[in-house]
Amino acid sequence: MLTLVGKDRPGIVAEVSRVLFDMKGNLGEASMTRLGGNFTIMLMASIPEKINAVEEKLQPVCDKLGLFFHLDEIEAGLHQHVEPDVRISIHGADQAGIVALATDALSAAGLNILNLESDVGGYPESPVYVMHIEGVASDGFDTLDKALQILAREKDVVARITPIDTMVG
Repeated sequence: MLTLVGKDRPGIVAEVSRVLFDMKGNLGEASMTRLGGNFTIMLMASIPEKINAVEEKLQPVCDKLGLFFHLDEIEAGLHQHVEPDVRISIHGADQAGIVALATDALSAAGLNILNLESDVGGYPESPVYVMHIEGVASDGFDTLDKALQILAREKDVVARITPIDTMVG
């Protein structure tokens, strides 16, 4: 698992993937996104070289691009993709602990979170926190919906749950 973070700029994905390709790396699942002016990558790759050699070859490109990186040997589960069956949106006045409270309630209601994205919008004097979550509702849609209704009432947020039809396409 390769994790990189640094100031966003053009060419990061191209240069990092070129180094991995040159080492005969086979790239797997990846998450790459821009957060607050920074770019971050989490990437699974199968590379025939030893971890020290991979670090040695990544260091020059990371230095050039101003990236910090971390490399871990993991047992990969390639081709074990899990499709989400629900999408949840929560938004309201920015308040301390909203992510912890929401994810705790959802976890207790049987949600396995696969993706979570959040952002702060609105104005500095009245910020709005926005969270989008995709996951698998192991205890059913209705159980999650009830948990969200309680969260919405207690924390004065708007919470919506939408089923994802995984059989489309």
